[in-house]
Amino acid sequence: MKSRRSIRQNRSGTRVALVTGAARRIGAAIARELHTSGMNVAIHYRGSATEARALAAELNRARADSAECFRADLLDVAAIEQLAREVHARWGRLDALVNNASTYERTPIAELRERDFEALVGSNLKAPLFLAQACAKRMRSGAIVNVVDAKPARAGFSAYGSAKAGLIALTEILALELAPRIRVNAVAPGHILWAESTKLTAAQRKKELAQVPLARLGTPTEIARAVSFLVSDDASYLTGAVIPVDGGLRLR
Repeated sequence: MKSRRSIRQNRSGTRVALVTGAARRIGAAIARELHTSGMNVAIHYRGSATEARALAAELNRARADSAECFRADLLDVAAIEQLAREVHARWGRLDALVNNASTYERTPIAELRERDFEALVGSNLKAPLFLAQACAKRMRSGAIVNVVDAKPARAGFSAYGSAKAGLIALTEILALELAPRIRVNAVAPGHILWAESTKLTAAQRKKELAQVPLARLGTPTEIARAVSFLVSDDASYLTGAVIPVDGGLRLR
């Protein structure tokens, strides 16, 4: 049985977005941007509970009962189904899914282990697919946005790159399969924040930035604005597209 609070939010017509990996970094920026656009936001996290709760408190101070945290291990398909069910029950609707959660590790082919492959493909391809399945059946209409990679083909990243390339293909396939009810697009970031899992020296960072025509890192807000556009009615005739937000990195 729905709470009075859930019924009130549902009657208000406020749209609801689920953002995975939303506690920190780009995910948190996406959650803030969608919230600023007027949506209620389900903040998914796995281990970053403190950051997730702080973000929810921040958003709820700005607008009461507009954000809530949901913990789930996205490598567990049963947990994905439960996550979608709980988010839908919280506000009585679900209008957007942003597949942002990702793991990123260097896996040189000579050192690649099966468990590395399963973790990287699990977070970057398997989880978005089953999240789309679980959420789509609870969405009357709406949008799915996948966060891919502007340049997935990099030496030493065979598992991650293969998964992100697969996610680009999945974006196009789901755009066909879920049309016309649900639009499915992707945002492809370039160098936005330096990866926490792969430490680079100052010289290596300088070399990476030299590959970017706009000669700087992007910002999480720039990614978030692209996601917000794809979720909005301004993108109502856009599906199956991959929008690069990479400062021109892909051109090099």
